[in-house]
Amino acid sequence: MGVTKSNLFTDEQNETALFAKAFSHPARVAILQYLIKKNACINGDLVQELGLAQATISQHLRELKDIGIIQGSIEGSRISYCINPLSWEKIKGRFNDLFNQIEVPSNKECC
Repeated sequence: MGVTKSNLFTDEQNETALFAKAFSHPARVAILQYLIKKNACINGDLVQELGLAQATISQHLRELKDIGIIQGSIEGSRISYCINPLSWEKIKGRFNDLFNQIEVPSNKECC
């Protein structure tokens, strides 16, 4: 596999790509949807909800937490996770900016 030439792109482009990568796995999308639906900190519910192994869930949670989409807190032996609202707004804004850059031609003058 080739080396990523991230230095060819802006910090914003690299960060947007990281955000997109977080959404690139259906398990992570399901985790985010569950957290949004619950609108609260959760801990052990994901294994029963998604039907995936605890180790798999933990791996996906770690990826989401590493880029800041979710946040967690440790209470004794339990870790609770929730959506990081500041990061969520940043991600939402970044993708809205990207999607709003195009003006769809009304007469379909595209290939």
